[in-house]
Amino acid sequence: MRTRRAALSAIASSAALALSLTACGQSSDGGSEAGSGDAKDATIGISMPTKSSERWIADGANVVKNLEAKGFKTKLVFGEDEPDQQVSQIENMITQGVDALIVAAIDNKSLNNVLQQAADAKIPVISYDRLILGTKNVDYYASFDNEKVGELQGNYILEKLGLADGSKKGPFNIELFAGSNDDNNTRYFFGGAMKVLQPYIDKKQLVVKSGQTELTQVTTLRWDGATAQRRMDDILTASYKSGKVDAVLSPYDGISIGIISALKSDGYGSASKPLPVVTGQDAEVASVKSIIADEQSMTVYKDTRELAKVAANMVDAALNGKTPETNDTKTYDNGSKVVPAYLLTPVSVDKSNYQKVVVDSGYIKASDLN
Repeated sequence: MRTRRAALSAIASSAALALSLTACGQSSDGGSEAGSGDAKDATIGISMPTKSSERWIADGANVVKNLEAKGFKTKLVFGEDEPDQQVSQIENMITQGVDALIVAAIDNKSLNNVLQQAADAKIPVISYDRLILGTKNVDYYASFDNEKVGELQGNYILEKLGLADGSKKGPFNIELFAGSNDDNNTRYFFGGAMKVLQPYIDKKQLVVKSGQTELTQVTTLRWDGATAQRRMDDILTASYKSGKVDAVLSPYDGISIGIISALKSDGYGSASKPLPVVTGQDAEVASVKSIIADEQSMTVYKDTRELAKVAANMVDAALNGKTPETNDTKTYDNGSKVVPAYLLTPVSVDKSNYQKVVVDSGYIKASDLN
């Protein structure tokens, strides 16, 4: 750690190094007893994308909780979906002498320079849930099986339309949405779903009336629900003067809520014009409520409490001279290296199992769903 601090002092003179964290960042210093090794001397910087999503607020809190339980001090910041702001916040944390970084990137290609600063200061970097691209200065990756997420969404659509068991042949109309084009997970989610859906599109049992089937045509910048709502409005106006939407592949709950708003504005949600099958991800409270109300059909639950534990364990091992546990050393090539990863398993959730999976496990309080 002394070597790391010496390296830090060498780069500290390059800027106005007394800068504090930007106003939207939050700092949390806690934990006086060391869980192991040098933990009592270490401060971990945690950079999350935004506080506009309940998912990232929960992630930040859970990472802090797990690190402080191990005796680390923490600095938690949120970039509010502004890549430049996230870079500045990380620079400030490096300047302030953090000993490790956990980063959920806003733009996965914007961090190369600042992570070089981290490497120069011998600060290990954990890429959290979103793989950082184009730099060798990422040590480990903690995430879920992201292709599996898409497979769960695609298979759910096939099951609910009756295509999976062959009880129905279609054709059914489907529209496709994907996540942000600057998030590496987007291609895994979409790729997993299309691996399942594409054979049915090829056989014309699923029809994309808008014609928008390529990833570049269906991304949703910053995973923004309002952007998805506008695109769904445009699709309904241009492509559904006749016929109806039977299913929508949506990668994330916030996008799903926007899509459903557009559909309801177009008259969907009645007995004569039911809502289509709409997928989602992250088991956010609003979407679980929507599932209970028979609007959104399903979501993919990813227990971010477990993800926070994985990231904290990686930091603990890295700062104490041990090799963090990984279970995938081949899949996640960021363009500069294959980043060793630990992947958790996602779970499909709908009205039939939400109580058992997300409520009984304590992930969501029953009172929050009233």
